[in-house]
Amino acid sequence: MKFIQVLSARQNNLKGFDLYLPFHHLIVVTGVSGAGKSSLVFDTLYAEGQRRYLETFSSYVRQFLERLPRPRVKEILNIPPALAFPQGNFIRTSRSTVGTLTEVSNFVKMLFYHAGKPFCPICQN
Repeated sequence: MKFIQVLSARQNNLKGFDLYLPFHHLIVVTGVSGAGKSSLVFDTLYAEGQRRYLETFSSYVRQFLERLPRPRVKEILNIPPALAFPQGNFIRTSRSTVGTLTEVSNFVKMLFYHAGKPFCPICQN
């Protein structure tokens, strides 16, 4: 099995631990306030994935793109290009959900549209 390997993560309040994240699995990061969830996901994994992706562009193109600082880790192996959904200031209503507030629901709709296969329960086609 292939893993993303984070060795000696020391970003912000992370205390130098090793982490192995399996590919092709949904991974949820939870914990108490101040445990380092955002430091791990955004400041370490996302920053390194974005940094490596931007290295594939020419130096001319890179000058126009926002670059995140290199995370404080010994090494990160097997990390693919990274994508993050930005947070925004949304109007909360009684019908708001995590999916609507983060706009993830729009991406899920697109996923079902592209990956779904139409099926008619009446004619079995």
